[in-house]
Amino acid sequence: MKITIIGISDRIPEFTRKEHAIIQSVKRFAGGNRHHELVGDFLPEGYRWQTIEVPLNKLYQAIDESKKDWVVFASGDPLFYGIGITLKRELPLAQIEILPDFNSLQLLAHRFQLPYGEFQTISLTGRSWEQFDKALIQGVCKMGILTDKKNTPASIAKRMLDYGYSNYQMYYGERLGGENERFLKLTLEEALVLDFKHPNCFYLEKTDNAIPKKGIPENEFKPLDGRPKMITKMPVRLATLAYMELHGKKVFWDVGACTGSISIEAKLNHPHLQISAFEKRKESESLIIQNAQKFQTPGIELFIGDYLELDKEGMPKPDAVFLGGYGGKMEEILDDLSYRMEQNAVLAFNSVSSESRTRFCSWCSANNFTITVQQVIAVEEFNPIIILVAKRKTI
Repeated sequence: MKITIIGISDRIPEFTRKEHAIIQSVKRFAGGNRHHELVGDFLPEGYRWQTIEVPLNKLYQAIDESKKDWVVFASGDPLFYGIGITLKRELPLAQIEILPDFNSLQLLAHRFQLPYGEFQTISLTGRSWEQFDKALIQGVCKMGILTDKKNTPASIAKRMLDYGYSNYQMYYGERLGGENERFLKLTLEEALVLDFKHPNCFYLEKTDNAIPKKGIPENEFKPLDGRPKMITKMPVRLATLAYMELHGKKVFWDVGACTGSISIEAKLNHPHLQISAFEKRKESESLIIQNAQKFQTPGIELFIGDYLELDKEGMPKPDAVFLGGYGGKMEEILDDLSYRMEQNAVLAFNSVSSESRTRFCSWCSANNFTITVQQVIAVEEFNPIIILVAKRKTI
């Protein structure tokens, strides 16, 4: 079984002789509705068309069960975040030939004469914000963005502006390669109200060299009303995160997040982390959001409510946990965390009293955790804080 994937742009294609011959040699075709409109007149009599739509199981099944050769039409380059990658993965025994066209970002770069090799490509087509948020926090100067009907130029621009990333200009293009193509240079504010059409994509380029601030003094965070000192001090916060060695971790849980200072600092210093912040106080929800936006920190998932009562099933297991608050239920929360954490997880706690230190160390001793760090830090006139870091013993 052979699958030929032919890339086309958003116009009636000018097929090569080879492509014409391949098209006339098969009866089974697949592509999107727009592809069908463009290539319908070129298909042989008696052809069968399989529309490509999510979920793609019907496509895989139709190809696999037919045992016949297929032609699949794709937009641009099928190996550029396209159907070619998916079919190679899902149908590993099929013989696949790729006949590409320019991808959408290449076409857009040609319109603006941009050196697109210098731009980092990020796809938001059916994907989370994770890689985009990481690029923003890292201060990536040049990005090429692939969109979909959910992650649109307007919704992406709004996210950037909400988190203070106004220092980018946008090179926008839609229906590229077709008769109705349009390309515009825009500010992010202009992109918010743009009457855009699908499909589209754009480039982002920074207008200055500003990057998010790291090492944030505690007095710059918006605090809980009436409790301005209820926040992890900057030296303690930075030292704790350093001792946790987060560069080698993937999923970080901040339990008892309060103002969000630990989550925000962890994300700024390690933007690859998937961070979940848990906080019981309802008033902390808007507080954490405001602080995250102030300090340009998108990507923190927030859970409000009693940690022990929140539904955490199906969440990725954390390999790094900071216990910032426990509401009198330290042991119960640690038991739950121990059940959910990866085997190689690191667990950190800042003790403000001998009683809390004893409770944490006793739980670790009874639950196969080894204390690897005990560091006392005194900040100005405040009481000394003991940074405790523990790891599960290997069997």
